[in-house]
Amino acid sequence: MTTSDPRRAIEAVWRIESPRLIAGLARIVRDVGVAEDLAQDALVAALQQWPESGVPDNPGAWLMAIGKRRAFDHFRRASMAERKHEELGRGLQVEQETAVPDLEDAIDGFGDDLLRLMFVACHPVLSTEARVALTLRLLGGLTTEEIARAFLVPEPTVAQRIVRAKRTLSEAHVPFEVPEGGDRAARLSSVLEVIYLVFNEGYSATAGEDWVRPALCEDALRLGRVLAGLAPDEPEVHGLVALMELQASRLRARTGRAGEPILLLDQDRARWDHLLIRRGLAALDRAEELGGAMGPYSLQAAIAACHARAGRAEETDWFRIVALYDALAEIARSPVVELNRAVAVGMAFGPAAGLELVDALVSEASLAGYHLLPSVRGDLLAKLGRYEEAEREFARAASLTRNERERTLLLERAASCARESGQPQP
Repeated sequence: MTTSDPRRAIEAVWRIESPRLIAGLARIVRDVGVAEDLAQDALVAALQQWPESGVPDNPGAWLMAIGKRRAFDHFRRASMAERKHEELGRGLQVEQETAVPDLEDAIDGFGDDLLRLMFVACHPVLSTEARVALTLRLLGGLTTEEIARAFLVPEPTVAQRIVRAKRTLSEAHVPFEVPEGGDRAARLSSVLEVIYLVFNEGYSATAGEDWVRPALCEDALRLGRVLAGLAPDEPEVHGLVALMELQASRLRARTGRAGEPILLLDQDRARWDHLLIRRGLAALDRAEELGGAMGPYSLQAAIAACHARAGRAEETDWFRIVALYDALAEIARSPVVELNRAVAVGMAFGPAAGLELVDALVSEASLAGYHLLPSVRGDLLAKLGRYEEAEREFARAASLTRNERERTLLLERAASCARESGQPQP
């Protein structure tokens, strides 16, 4: 590999190779914190040597060879039982001596290591915030600064989450393995949750001045595609990938030239990415081919597919979407699912029917600070011509959201309702 800017080349290589490098080293040392430190040592060595020698033809293998040498040094210095020291040291010495001839075989085994690392980084013993930060750090190749910037969190806070997460995993003696049996489904659910949380923050940012952050969507999509390759027989993995591909297909159409939000029914569907739509529909087909009842991600992907298949907003099959939400509520009922179902009911059977369902959620404690509840209610009230009530709901929604773009949109809708009702505007 040649480039006029070695540092940029090293950064590009690191973003691609670091997850596999950390995963491979974690299998050896059985500690993700130590593995990341060893990987960083290999990166330092690359920064020192590659500007002079050039980037190797197989940079990932070069980094792994250095990481293994550092691992051997680590075990040699560690204060552990003599027998364990000798056994681990001998095994690593053999790996080190044979690293170059066996590099291709080692790379072939990285898939299993990556899957193990995903399950460790997303272990339920960690908080949701810690799982997200650690996953992006170890598997996404993002720096602490990049994670902090993406989630609008102070960099020291992200750094503390990562340090504490690695310490928690070490103290809990979380094994570096792919869970089996009954534990596998629960642990896989945690992995899928983390990936989708990352995607959602990119698709609809909870705070800040940007409504979408496509880079986070790309990070989540990359992790989802990797997971689908590592766990090809898991229907919900393909369901999640389908959901993300289909939603990501709308990203270019979700904002205007000035970054202002454009709602789904108002989007120019010619701007949707039809390659992503085809990939999403193929992933959904794969999830369905694997058999069994559709899980929550597959059902949400099927809902997204209804939108993707509609050439125009008015061609959307809202009756099927309602049926899919009914099925989703059966297996994953929640106030948010019920709110989304109410939107679909309002589109299929009229705003009065949707408003009846939304009104039943007004007293739901978990939605007390959720800005989309008054936003949806305001939309349904406006469609019924109850503009004064709608204006109040949109104003309340604007006061609850932390996203500046969304706040502006909601205030504009409140002002529009005020004009329709003839009320004086502030």
